[in-house]
Amino acid sequence: PLSLHHYHHHHLFICTPFHTAAQMFTSKLASLRNSTRGLNRLPLRRHFGSSLAQFSSAGSDLRLPLDDFTETELQIRDLARQFANERILPKIDEMEQKGEISQELINETFELGLCGIEIPEKYGGSELNFMNNILAIEEISKIDSSTAALVDVQNTLFNRTILLEGSEAQKEKWLPKLATDTLGSFCLSEASCGSDAFALKCRADDKGDHYVLNGQKNWITNSKEAGVYIVLATVDPSKGYKGITAFIVERSNPGITIGKPENKVGLKASSTCAVFLDNCIVPKEDVLGEVGKGYKLAIGTLNEGRIAIASQLLGLAEGAYDYAMPYLRERKAFGRYIGDFQGLEFEYAQAAMEIHAARVMTYQAARMYEQGRPVAKEAAMAKLYASQVANKVSTQCVQWMGGVGVINENRAQKYFRDWIPGSIYEGSSQILKETIAKLVKRDVSEGRRVWD
Repeated sequence: PLSLHHYHHHHLFICTPFHTAAQMFTSKLASLRNSTRGLNRLPLRRHFGSSLAQFSSAGSDLRLPLDDFTETELQIRDLARQFANERILPKIDEMEQKGEISQELINETFELGLCGIEIPEKYGGSELNFMNNILAIEEISKIDSSTAALVDVQNTLFNRTILLEGSEAQKEKWLPKLATDTLGSFCLSEASCGSDAFALKCRADDKGDHYVLNGQKNWITNSKEAGVYIVLATVDPSKGYKGITAFIVERSNPGITIGKPENKVGLKASSTCAVFLDNCIVPKEDVLGEVGKGYKLAIGTLNEGRIAIASQLLGLAEGAYDYAMPYLRERKAFGRYIGDFQGLEFEYAQAAMEIHAARVMTYQAARMYEQGRPVAKEAAMAKLYASQVANKVSTQCVQWMGGVGVINENRAQKYFRDWIPGSIYEGSSQILKETIAKLVKRDVSEGRRVWD
């Protein structure tokens, strides 16, 4: 039977079956939230009480490790881990073959609160911090990056944008649905508009009390399953990026059509489709944010999105490593376990170190983001480095397993395929290097040390 195992200090909680565990988690959430609300999470200051004041008064600063999580964060991590291992894993082969995520699993992500992690309680969400997003995405990615991508886009691109930019009427209309049963999809990219996000050609013509949208969006994640879309279009091409505006478009709108899913090399179960807008009428109350300020909205999603993708790629690297390592202690050659040959020892030692470094970079960026600190450089670094580690580790894991690693029934090849899209979306590796270089030059020109 399915069960939730949660260890906290010397206490062991075991609940069965899985849905009972989910109900327990939901019922405990309010009290856990109250116990963790208001904590300074970078550094995390837990379990110290009055002793913390003594350290501060003495001029000392007590900082805990980045992976010293709150009880709520541990609950989310363990819940996502169990969900991935016991519910997603048995369905991976079927989902890969069909090229779609099981609707049953999508429903369960909502039931467990994994699609409304940061949505406030008053709208039906879990009202948790950003780190909970990161941990959930990381754990699910260890098993299946397609399902992780669904949870990622829902929380970090769509929900967060409605929270930050939506009017109160828009929040009241959409956030309860997004927390309980409706997926969202963020439509920015076009055939000629990827890394150059502001070269979009999708038009939005002002017709008095409404806009008419025309154009095509490409490579849109969650588009097949979504019930609502955020669409970026320009109200005036002559204004350049200052004409870009965001619109909320419902799936039921007759002016929007979803193309067939792309047949990708990786993330096969994650829907990636073209979105067609043909005389799509959008009321003016469905403009998201200010007219002409859509570029700021798009930029605002990048930092959070890149940290979340870093966690997705981190989880992929961890999953590939965990999957391959037991084989090195089972397979023998020349009378020895292959994991005992120094050549392989050096490789998996290096891989473990690089995974750890990617984890530190990702968690650091997440904690900085929670504090409201500038994280453009750290987010770009975390995403870039995590993609490099995912590439290297997933490739090595296939090689370590030899002929077994390239068989489709073996998950090693899936990890190898799934890292590829992750190295492209939310900033390709080349664009991220340019971003980092630009920010480093800015720091130097302004007289700041790069590491301050």
